[in-house]
Amino acid sequence: MRLFSAFATVACLGVLVPLAASVPSPRQAPRATKASAADATAKIVAASRAFLATLDAAGKAKVQLAYAAPEKSTGWSNLPIGMVPRNGIRMGDLTPAQRTAAMAVLAAAFSQDGYRKVTETVMGDEMLRTNAGGGSRIQFGKDEYFLAFLGAPSTTAPWMLQFGGHHLAINLTLAGPRGTLAPSLTGAQPGRFTFEGRTIRPLGKENDKAFALMAALDATQRSQAILGYTVSDLVLGPGKDGRTIQPEGLRASAMTPAQQAMLLDLAREWAGIANDALAAPRLDEIKANLAQTWFAWSGPTTDGSVAYFRIQGPTLVIEYAPQRSVEHIHTIYRDPTNDYGSAYAGK
Repeated sequence: MRLFSAFATVACLGVLVPLAASVPSPRQAPRATKASAADATAKIVAASRAFLATLDAAGKAKVQLAYAAPEKSTGWSNLPIGMVPRNGIRMGDLTPAQRTAAMAVLAAAFSQDGYRKVTETVMGDEMLRTNAGGGSRIQFGKDEYFLAFLGAPSTTAPWMLQFGGHHLAINLTLAGPRGTLAPSLTGAQPGRFTFEGRTIRPLGKENDKAFALMAALDATQRSQAILGYTVSDLVLGPGKDGRTIQPEGLRASAMTPAQQAMLLDLAREWAGIANDALAAPRLDEIKANLAQTWFAWSGPTTDGSVAYFRIQGPTLVIEYAPQRSVEHIHTIYRDPTNDYGSAYAGK
């Protein structure tokens, strides 16, 4: 079957893991040193430069943008690319060798599970394309994703790696050994599909861990977590930079240690998309602020239902918003103190 053959560097790179692969608990997660984070950045930079070396001048001009460009905040969306143009070079315009080099950049930038999540989102979009047929005017599919570098890939100076298309917008800002994925958008449509006999759920862990946390709360905690109004879409999605919302729901300080560990593990599904060495200090930061973090819910609490949830702390906002169906999901990950690496400016 050649449905995803043009995107099959997923398998060639040997980094797509089985869906049943376990994710370490917060207490088991390795803690990165500054040196290992610096090494991770160096590998991302090396892969990025290797990809640039495969391009001609016109291709490099498409990929390489100014770090100060306004496209940092406008060149990403959950919408198809025909509705919102993306920065960078189109994956469908690359040769097989260039595409392999581009995927090597993503493999270096993301954790094993983060790479799985990203590539499965693309696979789902290819499923949409094939099911839509030739008459659809909306551009879906594996070819309609774009890769861009805002600023030259560097092991010291700030720069950003952007990769995205329909239901995916990864904005990874690097500054030496420091990195942030905020803001990034992950989505899924369909939420579940079958490929080569395997059931694939790009955002399945996010759903399962959230419902498990709700089930672990007692009646009083659950009543505090559930909002008194309906939320059906992202409040701080694309185009909502700089906006703030009031923390609501159940404060983590009112949770048991076991429940707090579940909340941190749920947040890991977003923060942990990044390379493990870059994600570890971010997870430490989220854990340090856990007592001031809130968990809010809107919708039914039975697994399989359409339900919105939010995790909000001093340096964190996560939203999970099904679009009237568990088969169509939008999520956002933000850091109000460091979106687009704003905390790295001049440092």
